[in-house]
Amino acid sequence: MTGSVVLAQDGRRPEREIPIVLEKSGGFVIGGKVLQNPQDATQHLSCDHGYVEYFLPHNPRTTSLVMWHSSSAQVWQNRWDGGAGFKDMFLRRNYPVYLWDGPRVGRANWSCEQTTYSPRWRDEGNFTAWNFGPAYKNWWPDVQFPIHDEKAWAEAVASRYDEFDRLKNIELETDAAAVAADSGRLGDNIVYLTNSAAGLRAMVTTTKAAGHNIAGIVAYESIGYVFPIGDPESPELCTDPNACGFGPIGVPLEAFKKLAKLRSIQFVWGDHRDEPAVPNYKFVAQSRLAAKLINKYGGHAEVLMLGDDAGLKGSTHIPFADMDNARVAALLDGFLKKAGLDGHRDATPRGHWVWDK
Repeated sequence: MTGSVVLAQDGRRPEREIPIVLEKSGGFVIGGKVLQNPQDATQHLSCDHGYVEYFLPHNPRTTSLVMWHSSSAQVWQNRWDGGAGFKDMFLRRNYPVYLWDGPRVGRANWSCEQTTYSPRWRDEGNFTAWNFGPAYKNWWPDVQFPIHDEKAWAEAVASRYDEFDRLKNIELETDAAAVAADSGRLGDNIVYLTNSAAGLRAMVTTTKAAGHNIAGIVAYESIGYVFPIGDPESPELCTDPNACGFGPIGVPLEAFKKLAKLRSIQFVWGDHRDEPAVPNYKFVAQSRLAAKLINKYGGHAEVLMLGDDAGLKGSTHIPFADMDNARVAALLDGFLKKAGLDGHRDATPRGHWVWDK
């Protein structure tokens, strides 16, 4: 099976889409604990595990894409207007895709401890945090969001989980994620695709994993970074277990060097970010420092500004859901190819699709 998907002239919608052919799909839980009821030894609770939903193409590539969200797995499944998201785009490219819900999040929400959900008035704050514009409903002129589609806005703000942004929960999530990575059930050549605070978690997971199954990280607008303890260039590190949800988090130097052993790491930022007055500017600066230190210890890390470096204007906090996500996907194609992470398991592929750019 061969063919090509060609972008429309505006670069937004493919003129046609091929069927997705799967060998199988499914899901599993991994990690976690089993607690015994201290009042009744015959009763138990399975909790604090992670959940993985997987999709395995008929003709798989060697690299698995583990899509790690901060808000909801939905962000990987569709574009803002309901068009194809990264999950389907990269299944069509024959990459095995895994959607990860960490402990206490989404489909893995049974906790070993009591938790409390307190509603917060967040919709208006999401507008600026997600880089749709400088103030609520004041859209950036070039924003890659269907600004006249009220349904798209309503679905964007509704597709959320509670995130538990605290250091103790980061440790909990990354313990389970490291078990998942070392198990081999996600494949032996993992690239984490992350969004927002999930980037920090993927970095911490890499420093904890005992094996060599993690090959790379592409972190879209990572809110939080890992730094080596004791390095004179590391910033002041956060250590409060009940805070520090966005770092910076310190790890021993030998653990940090595991990041330098990956094939490649890319920190990706949307437009309107690289100015001190805009939200999350400090994390752009942290991403540059993290890349510098990873490379200092022999790694291959870079920062990609979608606007300045790639000419993609108006990217939001979730660029892989943007209206030009086909172009964002093409950049990921280039990253995987450059890192040698785009090969097929068969020496002679049974067919694959090339996206013309």
